[in-house]
Amino acid sequence: MAEPVLALGCALVTGAGCVWYLPALADLRAGAADRPPSRRTGALACLTGWATVAVVGLTLLVTGSWWAPCAVSALGGAAASGLGVRAAVRRAGERREAARLWDRVTPGDPPPPGTVRRAAVAALTLALPAAVTAALLVPAAGMALAR
Repeated sequence: MAEPVLALGCALVTGAGCVWYLPALADLRAGAADRPPSRRTGALACLTGWATVAVVGLTLLVTGSWWAPCAVSALGGAAASGLGVRAAVRRAGERREAARLWDRVTPGDPPPPGTVRRAAVAALTLALPAAVTAALLVPAAGMALAR
């Protein structure tokens, strides 16, 4: 396959990847006070990966050999993977720290994150079938009484 066709494919894939790299760019621009370090590192890994695809496309247009795009993709892939692993390690540390802090919480404090969400899901799981049943039975009962 010709290099310009592959470069066009890289450009199209990079353009379609905006659903990943635009939120990552927003995470980086938000500042250190608004986002945890793991999320910022993960966003940097995402941007590095998508920038690699874009640079591979440019390299395919500029050079006639295959070693340059392969080298760019290898270096970019290694950098993105390294940043992704670093983000995962940081996130695990943040979760351990949050668990340690929640262990120190007294009974009068608010519940840990996720408890309220689980309760809401359980309530909806029970309430939705009851609401659908009532929505079907009330009009049917009214029609039966009208006869």
